[in-house]
Amino acid sequence: MDPRTTPAFLRGMTQSRSVTRRDAFRLAGLSAAGLALSACGVQGKKAAPPKKDAVADYWASKKKNGTLRFANWPLYIDKDGKKYPSLELFTADTGIQVTYAEAIQEMPAFFGKIQPQLAAGNDIGHDLMVLTNSIQLNRAIALGYLVPLDHSKLPNFAANAGARFKNPVWDPGNTYTVPWAGGITGIAYNPKYVDEVTSIEDLWNPKYKGKVGMMSDTQEVANFGLFALGIDPDKSTEADWRKAGDKLRQQRDAGLVRKYYENDYVDALVRGDVWITMAWSGDVFQQVAEGKDLRFVVPAEGGTIWTDNMCIPKTAQNPVDALTLMDYVYQPKIAAMLVEYINYIAPVPATKDILAAKAATEKGEDKEFLEQVAASPMIYPSDADMAKLRSYKVLSPAEEKVFEDIFQPITQG
Repeated sequence: MDPRTTPAFLRGMTQSRSVTRRDAFRLAGLSAAGLALSACGVQGKKAAPPKKDAVADYWASKKKNGTLRFANWPLYIDKDGKKYPSLELFTADTGIQVTYAEAIQEMPAFFGKIQPQLAAGNDIGHDLMVLTNSIQLNRAIALGYLVPLDHSKLPNFAANAGARFKNPVWDPGNTYTVPWAGGITGIAYNPKYVDEVTSIEDLWNPKYKGKVGMMSDTQEVANFGLFALGIDPDKSTEADWRKAGDKLRQQRDAGLVRKYYENDYVDALVRGDVWITMAWSGDVFQQVAEGKDLRFVVPAEGGTIWTDNMCIPKTAQNPVDALTLMDYVYQPKIAAMLVEYINYIAPVPATKDILAAKAATEKGEDKEFLEQVAASPMIYPSDADMAKLRSYKVLSPAEEKVFEDIFQPITQG
């Protein structure tokens, strides 16, 4: 059986993708980010938002070249195109040849590699890249390393992107980015040991002492401390962070937390080492698709939504070609190929009906898998869940150190 042409839950490679995804969050923690940035000598003032005519001025002289260099995460597209030929269709429809590289293994390392080149105005070897909404992406925007997008050339994005994927707090108006895929940080639990979870306070329940999993990433754990206090991370202040830090320390000091996990919490949940844990939606979906009996919920107080975002570096040699692909993948039929392969949240809601219709034409394991994808609230969250989701706090450089000093000792102490 060719592993590149079987459903994702049978391919045996979803775990590799989720490990990469989890490592990205772990290594995008504030201390790692600080090390990566300081090592590269990041300097400079924050870039002001582009002037009204800056977009027109940049794009006026740019032409399609017929070639594109695309940097992405591993297992984020069927690069061989044997079952999901999205890149092949793009080339056939546009004439643009794509050189595709799985060049991004972790955010700090990738940003640390390209930052000196971007600062010097040198070509980084990529015209399009996919960056997580993180400290690194915030820095790239603030330091003027990304090209402002010409939204007149993004009609598919305008027509087909879900409302929750437009106008994010870290990039108002999608000035520099549009999403590739997304995910949710919520709560997963093993129903063998836990009857039901509805509230974030269940992570503080004494009856689960020593059986609670929390994430070691400071942005992730901070959000849950804030949610537990009814605070929107987007609007939080330093005083709020300190209150959330106290809440999280109480949980730790009471012996509730078995471990602050990096990338192995799902295995611990399946084994029963932990009964309830912070979790990423894609990880849990993949385990459920493989037959594991786990549950995933967005607690009443809120959960975190994150996205991996397409953006164009300012040194791109083929920006028109990059912009063309950014819009191309927002066609529902192409977006459906991607979500079927990736198994994370699709920024195009219409893909749900496409996959459900495709499931009706399939048989056996393919049919079962497509039905799972189309019906999963981990891939297609309900409106009620979406209303509870928030992003990470966008931190200024001065705020980063304060934030880190509050939350890092909790998970590493």
